Amino acid sequence: MEPLEIVDRLKERFSEELVDVKQFRDQVFATVKREKILDICRYLHDAPDIQMNYLADLCGVDYPGRRLRFEVVYNLYSIKFKHRLMIKVQLPESDPSVDSVVSVWKGANWHEREACDMYGIVFNGHPDLRRILMPEDWEGYPLRKDYPLKGPEGWEYKGFEELRDLHSHDKEWNIQS
Repeated sequence: MEPLEIVDRLKERFSEELVDVKQFRDQVFATVKREKILDICRYLHDAPDIQMNYLADLCGVDYPGRRLRFEVVYNLYSIKFKHRLMIKVQLPESDPSVDSVVSVWKGANWHEREACDMYGIVFNGHPDLRRILMPEDWEGYPLRKDYPLKGPEGWEYKGFEELRDLHSHDKEWNIQS
């Protein structure tokens, strides 16, 4: 089944929830309302002739200045039928939250934690939404476009001294960095 045929099926079943469809270089992007993302993903996963049984990726995107600043992009693939579809959800800065899809794809667990850690996007119903890449005491969201490139003013990673000491012998031990 071609991606646009899958989108036609989505239009039949979720006509009110489909916001936009774009095609670029043989990839199809369907933007849907966040309130129904779990239902739409479950349908794409469970429909016998679609079977999007592999969540290849889930990522956050930041578009400062847009009314709906954040996006969550779901890169879906059917191993059986070898078709692919990108689903997108747009979120406002005032409430960057969307339902978790961990109940549909277990692999979404780490992807959602990363998007939460890096962008501050909250996944409602996630089983364990704690930091995954940054230390627990880290303030802010490093992949937001307004985050300072060198980190918060006056802040230094607490493990810096240890790393500096660890690498102090690199030249002596002939380790190339």
